[in-house]
Amino acid sequence: MSRAARTESTKSPDPSGDRTPPALRLAGVGKSYGAGVARVVALRDVELEVAQGEFVVLLGPSGSGKTTLLNLIGGLDQPSEGTIEVLGHDVAALRGKQRTEYRRDRIGFVFQFFNLVPTLTARENVEVLAELTGTDAATRSGEALRRVGVGEVADRFPGQLSGGQQQRVAIARAIVKRPPLLLADEPTGSLDLDTGRQVLGVLRELARTGDHTIVVVTHNSEIARMADRVLRLHSGAISESAVVERPVEAAELRW
Repeated sequence: MSRAARTESTKSPDPSGDRTPPALRLAGVGKSYGAGVARVVALRDVELEVAQGEFVVLLGPSGSGKTTLLNLIGGLDQPSEGTIEVLGHDVAALRGKQRTEYRRDRIGFVFQFFNLVPTLTARENVEVLAELTGTDAATRSGEALRRVGVGEVADRFPGQLSGGQQQRVAIARAIVKRPPLLLADEPTGSLDLDTGRQVLGVLRELARTGDHTIVVVTHNSEIARMADRVLRLHSGAISESAVVERPVEAAELRW
């Protein structure tokens, strides 16, 4: 951990006594697969609070449970034990249609691979989701594309865009529904340094506006330098949580 970070509890401090619920709270969360001698424990007794508007980076080697944890928070999988709350709502208790609505309305996903529909323009890729989550889909889609800096390429197809532009379109698609929680799994994994820094700068700015709480999963420890807080995951458990006292700008990152 850098000198600009200090270790702390996994719970976000609240010196003001403000009762605003955290964006995310996990208590005793575990995930296992199989049974008996074939049982595999992916996560164990995870305790965590993330404040609204916080930019958190989750670090860990392959197999440490990072993606499993992100999938649980995002409602793509269910914990074997424990509770997961997003803005006070118990995610672990959701089933069927409620879980689908939770993923649709409250969570934005950004992945390493852009997953854009190649036969749709950038604008149309965003509008597909916008139409499912409210009115004025065209207006909201245009605003989302401009917000991440690709408004000028809205009518181009993915194959006509650079990797960085495609990832920004993917981010626009994730935020067009204005989700309180944005989950990014290795968002720069397929990008070069300059493009990766541009994408991280977009994510950092989204957190600064206070509209989105962002959790980034990565194996790249350099990205931790721009976070508000860094969590390290080892063998399915959080081994360290540290506040970054002087986060750097994305343009200062090197890898």
